[in-house]
Amino acid sequence: MKMNAYVAGVGMTHFGRMMDRGMKAVGGEAIEQALSDAGLEKTDIQAAWMSNAAAGVLTGQECIRGQVVLRGIGMGGLPVINVENACASASTAFNQACMMVTAGVYDVVLACGVEKMYFPDKAKVFGAFMGAVDVEQLQAILESLQKSAAASGATEASKSAGQNRSMFMDIYAAAARGHMARYGTTVEQFAMISAKNSYHGSLNPRAQFREAMSVEEVLAAPMIAEPLTRPMCSPIGDGAAAAIIISERKMRELGLTTAVRVASSVLRSGWDHEPGAEGLAEVCTREAYEAAGLGPEDLSLVELHDASAPAELMGYESIGLCAKGEGGRLVADGATRLGGRIPVSTSGGLLRKGHPIGATGIAQVVEVTEQIQGRSGARQVEGARVGLCHNGGGNIGSDAAAQCITILTRG
Repeated sequence: MKMNAYVAGVGMTHFGRMMDRGMKAVGGEAIEQALSDAGLEKTDIQAAWMSNAAAGVLTGQECIRGQVVLRGIGMGGLPVINVENACASASTAFNQACMMVTAGVYDVVLACGVEKMYFPDKAKVFGAFMGAVDVEQLQAILESLQKSAAASGATEASKSAGQNRSMFMDIYAAAARGHMARYGTTVEQFAMISAKNSYHGSLNPRAQFREAMSVEEVLAAPMIAEPLTRPMCSPIGDGAAAAIIISERKMRELGLTTAVRVASSVLRSGWDHEPGAEGLAEVCTREAYEAAGLGPEDLSLVELHDASAPAELMGYESIGLCAKGEGGRLVADGATRLGGRIPVSTSGGLLRKGHPIGATGIAQVVEVTEQIQGRSGARQVEGARVGLCHNGGGNIGSDAAAQCITILTRG
């Protein structure tokens, strides 16, 4: 829907391995940064939308996750809405916070996502991802993935799904093999995305991985699930991101001149549709463009849900950067690299910036906000005015379970 809300300040931790820090410390750091960035005090916040996806499975912290994080930095007395929506948890929190500001209920609110995924028991971590599908169909899903892999000769993908890796890598791998068979997309084109994002991540001091990789190095890395090598898969990680959202009235009252406008934000869940029909991402994107009065030709940059390299390539097609089947050519032409026609995942994306799942959606908002404000340093997109955030989560049937598309603009 069309929004009337502004991002007044953002904050984000470094993403990576934080075994010595808990969820309260990590989340609190991002919130304190966002408040400082907005020039506001804790007492100015009227409500908070707090996102986390996996703490209940990993640490047993259920029910009051947001309150725990906020009380850790002395913020109590607020209405706190805890949000869990798979990998789209943070974008969902941001969407709902913006809606309440747009509706005139609040003038100053907080949206924060925090996740701690490094855990001694890796089986528990991968088990958290298992819960992002219909668990009553879990065995059938695993058998279907194994059958698909075996039919295409994918030996690594035909074993160990969900045991030594997230089963979502097998879902992405199956989709990638299908795209290759249908459109002639190559594994080299997937590797180009990983190499591109590694270059972008090398310029981002908050990214989990800072090493730039060549296409050849990506292809030579260990195979995870054909055709995905390790750099084509997003890592687990710890981290948090936060945004302070304000009304237009409050923006004028504070005299803010650099606040970034939330032009539109669309949240939907998936549904059963015919193969080849318009899917969840396409519908959300079309509605977001219409509400903002913009189109793909107006975008300066995109933060895309590249949970795998093929996911980014197929995302190009879903959000209208190119036609179906043309994603491979788009990346091969250099269009989505910094300096190209439409830079994608300038932060390094989930592949290199990292993917603490409950923080990812707001981390995208942080990147686009800072780009529009011209403070992204070596990875700055010249003249950035409009950015799109594409964040999905979970899987049911042949589509994501949740999708959020948000468009941010200058002023």
